Amino acid sequence: MEFIKNLADRVLSGEKLTKEEGLKILNTPDELLEELINQASKVRETVFKNEVEFCCLINAKNGACTEDCSFCAQSSKYPTPINAYPLVPKEEMIEGALKAVSIKANRYCIVTSGRRATKEEVQQIAEAVKEITENIPVKVCVSIGSVDEEDLKALKEAGVERVNHNLETSERFFPNIVTTHPWRERYETIKKVQEVGLSTCCGGIFGVGETDEDIVDLAITYRELGVDSIPLNFLIPIPGTPLEKSSSMTPQKALKILALFKLFNPEAEIRLCGGREINLREYHEVAMEIANCLMAGGYLTRAGRPPGKDEEMIKKLGRKLITKREEFSKKRVEV
Repeated sequence: MEFIKNLADRVLSGEKLTKEEGLKILNTPDELLEELINQASKVRETVFKNEVEFCCLINAKNGACTEDCSFCAQSSKYPTPINAYPLVPKEEMIEGALKAVSIKANRYCIVTSGRRATKEEVQQIAEAVKEITENIPVKVCVSIGSVDEEDLKALKEAGVERVNHNLETSERFFPNIVTTHPWRERYETIKKVQEVGLSTCCGGIFGVGETDEDIVDLAITYRELGVDSIPLNFLIPIPGTPLEKSSSMTPQKALKILALFKLFNPEAEIRLCGGREINLREYHEVAMEIANCLMAGGYLTRAGRPPGKDEEMIKKLGRKLITKREEFSKKRVEV
């Protein structure tokens, strides 16, 4: 208990917790979980006050992916029931941004399947982004694979503010869930994103067979990289994938993972994403004591909670949902 009670003060004073302490956090006895959550919540509240941000995505290019991520329905390697389609038209991307605003999302992410978007696809996405940022009050992010510096600069010029690129797990465990591209390639892409001055959104997926050590190593890697936002996903076992028979983790374990990432990355946004419904179950409100962001309106290939239910939860917790509406309106008046 003494170890747990001092965590927030140590982190907020600038101290970096060690790997051994991270393992200790993940193995906190359930009877002490409430205090661990209180410590992580104190860090969240100090840095982000009572604000909450919704983000929303569009699955702009689905399936037919050459990669073999063992948790993903979009891989062409697995017999998953999925409707594959090429990059959607610009108008559909713009429509998705309007949908994001309608559910009070502050961020809208354009996501494509595959190892990397082609030059032509990047150009099409950039054109859509330009129209969105000029006319719709939402921040635009992209998740389009291993982009190069030229593409990143073009996207930044068009108005993209942030790039999502998940490392998923530790470098050691990565080959157990992906064999068609290396972890290091993804790591170097994140560095390129930072070098061109774009914000980084980099997360992981849990419940895929990783150890506690792998979880702590990922938290440390993101601390070393200084990423801005960390989306935390929990496995949704999808029929046809190698992990289809995997079990969901306990809500208590999921909460310990959330606390770990907050305590190791105090300045980063902690974002609740895929699999939160089946893994957190009735502990959603407890998880939001630690997180300050969440993915609303569904995921790439699976539906999520109704956005109204998430908004209701935020109001019940007395938190403030931030949007770009006010900032955007003021900008347009000035113009």
